[in-house]
Amino acid sequence: MVHKADLVIIGICVGVAFGILIALLVFFGIRWYKRRVHLHHHANERSVATLPIWTNGLETSVDFSASLSNSIAIKTSGFPATNSQHSWWSHPSKDHFASASGLPRYSYKDIQKATQNFTTILGEGSFGPVYKATLPTGGVVAVKVLGTNSKQGEKEFFTEVTLLGRLHHRNLVNLVGYCVDKGHRMLIYEFMSNGSLANLLYSEEYTLSWEDRVQIALDISHGVEYLHDGAVPPVIHRDLKSANILLDQSLRAKVADFGLSKEEVFDGRNSGLKGTYGYIDPMYISTSKFTTKSDIYSFGVILFELITAIHPHQNLMEYVNLAAMSFDGVDEILDKKLVGTCNLEQVRSLAAIAHKCIHRTPSKRPSTGEILHAILKIRQRRLIKEDTMSFTGYDSSRMASRIENQQVELRNMASINERS
Repeated sequence: MVHKADLVIIGICVGVAFGILIALLVFFGIRWYKRRVHLHHHANERSVATLPIWTNGLETSVDFSASLSNSIAIKTSGFPATNSQHSWWSHPSKDHFASASGLPRYSYKDIQKATQNFTTILGEGSFGPVYKATLPTGGVVAVKVLGTNSKQGEKEFFTEVTLLGRLHHRNLVNLVGYCVDKGHRMLIYEFMSNGSLANLLYSEEYTLSWEDRVQIALDISHGVEYLHDGAVPPVIHRDLKSANILLDQSLRAKVADFGLSKEEVFDGRNSGLKGTYGYIDPMYISTSKFTTKSDIYSFGVILFELITAIHPHQNLMEYVNLAAMSFDGVDEILDKKLVGTCNLEQVRSLAAIAHKCIHRTPSKRPSTGEILHAILKIRQRRLIKEDTMSFTGYDSSRMASRIENQQVELRNMASINERS
C-alpha cells in the first residue's frame, strides 16, 4: 500500500510539473506572438510613408522593372523582409487606410450612383477608365477606376492615396476621396474641365495663347517646386509630361497622376527604369538613379512643347538641337498658331530656360525655384509692357482731346473777333 501511495504522489507531482511547464510555454508563446504583431504593425506604418508607386501610369508611362520577381520588388521598395504588402492587399483594412491618408472613403454604391452607373467616360489609361461623377453635395469629380486585372495598379493606388493624402497645393490636382469596396479600387479627384495640356496643345480646333502658355509654365513650376522644396521629405514626380498636366475652367494648370512618384530617400539604391519615352532624363537611363534634377529635365521638355507644339514622339529634341545652333533658331520651330501673335524675345527667354533644364549634366540644371523666378520675370516683363502700352495709349488720347479742345477754342475766338 505504501508503495502504491508513493507512486500516486510521484504521479501527481509529475502532472503538476508538466502542467506548470505547459502553462509557461503558453504564456511565453502569447507574449512572443503579441510582440511580433506589434513590431509588424510598426513596420507597416514606416513603409506607408515611403512606399513608391510602380505602374505603367497614364497612356504611355512605362515601368521596365515590372517584370522583376516579387522578392526583388519588395526589397527595392524598402519593405521589411516579411510579406506585409501581399497580406495587406489580400485583406485590406479600412482603418489602416483611413489612418494612412485621412481621406474620406466611399462605398461602391456611392460611386455607382454618382457616376450614373459609370456612363460618362472622360478617358482611359493603363490604370483604368476615368468617369465623370456628381457627388450628393453637388460637386463634380473625376473617378479613376483601377482595372480588376491590374496588379501594378494596386501599388499605384495605395501610394497615391497615402501620398496625396498629405500633399496639398493649388497647383497639384486634389484627391478628394477613394473607394475600397467589394474588390473595387477607385480614386476620386477634383474635376478639371479643360482636360490635359496635351489635348489642348495638340488640338486643331483650339489655340492656347502665348500668355496662357507662360501662365501654364508658371503654374507647373509652382507645383513642382512644392514637391521638391515644400514637401517633407521631398517628392520626385518621375512622370512629368503634358498629358499629366490638367487644366481647370480658368486654364490654371495642376500637376496630376502620381503613379510613379516617390519620396526622395537617399538610400543608395538604384530603381528600375520608369517614366514616359521622350521625357526620361538620359542620365537616369544610363545610371538608373533618379533625382529631382530628372524631374527638371522632363519639365524642360514640357517647356519646349509649349513653345513648339511638337510632341516628344515627333522628334521634338532633334528640332530643338537644330534650333540651338543659332540665336534665333527657336523662331523657326515656334508653334505656327503663335506666329505674329507673341513677343519673340519672350519666346527666346523661355527657350533659354528650357535649354538649361535639359542640360546633359544634372548638376548644371537649375532648381525649380530658379526656374520659377525666371519664368516669373518673363511674365512680369510682359505685364509691364502691356501697362506701358496702355498708359501710352491713354496719354495719346488725352493729348489728342486737349488739341481738339484748343482748336475749338481758337475757332470760337476767331469768330468772336470777326463779329467785333
